[in-house]
Amino acid sequence: MRTSRLVLVVVLVGVILGAYWLIHRGYIQIGKPPKGTNPSSALAQGHEGASAEANPSLSQRKILYWVDPMHPAYKSDKPGTAPDCGMELVPVYAKGENEMTSETLPSDAIHIDPQKQQLIGVQLGQVESGPVGSSIRAVGRLAYDETKITRIHTKVTGWIDKVFADYTGQLVKKGQPLFTLYSPDLLSTQEEFLIGLKAKRYLGDSQFKEVSTGAHSLYEASKQRLRLWDVSEDQIQNLERTGKPSRDLTLFAPSDGFVLKRNAFPQQQVTPDTEVYELADLSTIWVLADVYEYELPQIKVGETARVSLNSFPGRVFTGKISFIYPEIDNTTRTAKVRIDLPNPDYTLKPDMYADVELQISYGRQITIPQEAVLDSGNRQTVFVARGNGYFEPRTVELSSKVGGRVIVLSGLKPGETIVTSGNFLIDSESQLKSGTESMAGMPGMEGSKASDTTHQTSDQKHETQDQRPKTQGRGQTQPKEPDQKSKNPHAGMDHFPHGKMESPHLP
Repeated sequence: MRTSRLVLVVVLVGVILGAYWLIHRGYIQIGKPPKGTNPSSALAQGHEGASAEANPSLSQRKILYWVDPMHPAYKSDKPGTAPDCGMELVPVYAKGENEMTSETLPSDAIHIDPQKQQLIGVQLGQVESGPVGSSIRAVGRLAYDETKITRIHTKVTGWIDKVFADYTGQLVKKGQPLFTLYSPDLLSTQEEFLIGLKAKRYLGDSQFKEVSTGAHSLYEASKQRLRLWDVSEDQIQNLERTGKPSRDLTLFAPSDGFVLKRNAFPQQQVTPDTEVYELADLSTIWVLADVYEYELPQIKVGETARVSLNSFPGRVFTGKISFIYPEIDNTTRTAKVRIDLPNPDYTLKPDMYADVELQISYGRQITIPQEAVLDSGNRQTVFVARGNGYFEPRTVELSSKVGGRVIVLSGLKPGETIVTSGNFLIDSESQLKSGTESMAGMPGMEGSKASDTTHQTSDQKHETQDQRPKTQGRGQTQPKEPDQKSKNPHAGMDHFPHGKMESPHLP
């Protein structure tokens, strides 16, 4: 008996302490709520008071309306519960002075609190403006400068007597003798020139104009013929001074260069069709770089190129892009880009392989980090940080990628802050918000009035069915329930033992 009383006392003390704790925490309110107040509204107000105590800034801000946390499209001007799901409505406060307002933000901007930003790893960067440059690397091959290749032919038919440039690869200077040539035509022209010279001396001052003019014409015509046959002025003056024609005429190099081809041998007959020598001036050399077709739009004539060769480690040669060839190699899908490279000491040789670095300048451009762009194929999107946890998705137009950054043609301004990491998760949050807003126009998501009307209509329908009178009309009563026997088709039938029924005897 004493034990049962002791247990009863312990239970009562526990109940009293538990009730005190619940009242102290606010889970149980003493007394009835004011008339016309929904108990759930009072509970919601209790939570608002707790939130205001935890965050003093909330208590100083005005409540605009209450919304359903599951369906933000439902709004109410007073606290309570959502009619569709029964969840408590949460308040929406007016923005502070330092917060972004709906007027300053686009409709597709989203808000992410700092804790969630840290959780998804959001990192920010800047939109920069400045000079942009890049480089394109290619493989090149050294070649002769085709504008400085000279082919030597004789203007008359003759025979070579002596050869001075007698081996291939020999470097010759301009004016250096190459070979001597005996030509009957050239010898007769010299004699004709000497005759014209004598006629000019003796008949040039004749009182007969025709005679004087003829003497001058013969002299000038023969002298001009010697010039056209590549006889130098020094040779012509020597012919005038000595008055004796030369059997062999020496031909000189018209320019500097290395002998690439030699077809001059003693006692060899040559004609104007014979290519006696081919000379190449290597003071300037070409570099033919193979550049892929997708890189060609970035290259312009006149830009700087840096060339390095394995034969000269640590040494860099600088030249200019002089020409971009118009055809594409069908096998390698590359085009030739020609670079003029000075070679004053003839260090560089044709057919050497080189590594080429083409310097590309884009001028002053707006750039952003490459990882800040979300490329869906149809459009490129960048999230702009608007402050206070707001992010705006913005469509941009991009150009070339340069060193981990992308040139922006439109959509951003220098100095704006953008998301460089975590933008994929922010885009998912934005898509979720768009989907929620699009669902607001579906049946059952219209708003408070439509929901209230729907619930009210449903309640009235149930009340009408419950209050319907049992009589269907005057003088008519509801049909009575059928008798139990009438319900059972086997009523009144006797059951015989062993579950069998004997058949009645037929008359």
